[in-house]
Amino acid sequence: MERVPGSFGTSVSFALRIFQLGFSSTSLISMCLDYDFNEVTTFCYLAVVMAYVILWSILHTLADTYSVLMKQLPHKPRVLSIVLAGDVVLSFLSLSGACGAASATEMLLSIDAPMCGDNRCIKYQVSALLAFLCWALFLDSAIFNLWSLYSLFH
Repeated sequence: MERVPGSFGTSVSFALRIFQLGFSSTSLISMCLDYDFNEVTTFCYLAVVMAYVILWSILHTLADTYSVLMKQLPHKPRVLSIVLAGDVVLSFLSLSGACGAASATEMLLSIDAPMCGDNRCIKYQVSALLAFLCWALFLDSAIFNLWSLYSLFH
């Protein structure tokens, strides 16, 4: 197996997961700091997706930590396939949540909704931006894991 930097079980993967965890946690906290976020469905959707991303990132941060400390890479195609599938699914979910939250925020700002008073929509925009960054890291992780899975078979 070719050792692909960024694939599951490497130190680059650990760094990617730490940043995913940071961006998703900050996005969720930024969204939940406002008590009115549950009035808009897309904001609730983004909060739920970021909660799933946090759980996934914690799980893989622990697995990457163990793998880096014990110097053992997971060489099984089944493990890499599960990690790749999870990364792809959560990548699409975080992208859709970020797009939905960004467009809902722009719509609320364009109609001067009272919900955006006191610059509350800025929190939603920050949360959407952080979700976009989280999506980019998930996409990177999925590409690295796909490359690693391909190298197992060739």
